Amino acid sequence: MRTLVIETATAACSVALIETGTDSDTVIASRHEVVGRGHAERLIPMIAELPDGGRAGRILVDCGPGSFTGVRVGIAAARGLAFGWQAEVHGFSSLPLIAAAGFAAKPGFDSLAVVLEGGHGEVFMQVFHASLTPVGAFSSLKPAAALAAIDGRHAIGNGIRWLAALDPALDATEALPDAASAVLLPAALTSLPPRPIYGRAPDAKPQAA
Repeated sequence: MRTLVIETATAACSVALIETGTDSDTVIASRHEVVGRGHAERLIPMIAELPDGGRAGRILVDCGPGSFTGVRVGIAAARGLAFGWQAEVHGFSSLPLIAAAGFAAKPGFDSLAVVLEGGHGEVFMQVFHASLTPVGAFSSLKPAAALAAIDGRHAIGNGIRWLAALDPALDATEALPDAASAVLLPAALTSLPPRPIYGRAPDAKPQAA
């Protein structure tokens, strides 16, 4: 069985085609670009560049947290392709995806903190054990509060620049999520419903009656 992975939650736009084997999953092909705000224009062409046009019986999509627009673009594409291909569609979170890649790159760590840009001067942050078990729920925090919550752990993500501005000696790695890293996620983390994980309240407020 093949799985198409779609990741559009940050400034990066990436896709991957994964083949499920008897003993392990293999990334057949992948694409990864830093597009800023151009997800809607690049996503479908990137999928078309994959073998067989990316066609798969299963689709995984990053549901966030991250960019409101990017998350919605990815989920809309995943739902549309799933309908056309009669494929199943599930979601995953950007936070354990980055954590999984971080632990793969630095297997000596027993825990690390994922820090993603969250908008309005805040960051999304969550700490993970090496087993990818989260240490509490993720939060949207001001940089100073996030720096305190890291508590000396290695930090990884695209939100670390906000923390490094407060602590230039911060032990951190800048990183963006990559769809190909989904091969590192356990099944329990790839079965979310395909709907947005926003991480904070919407900016727009309903008018008072």
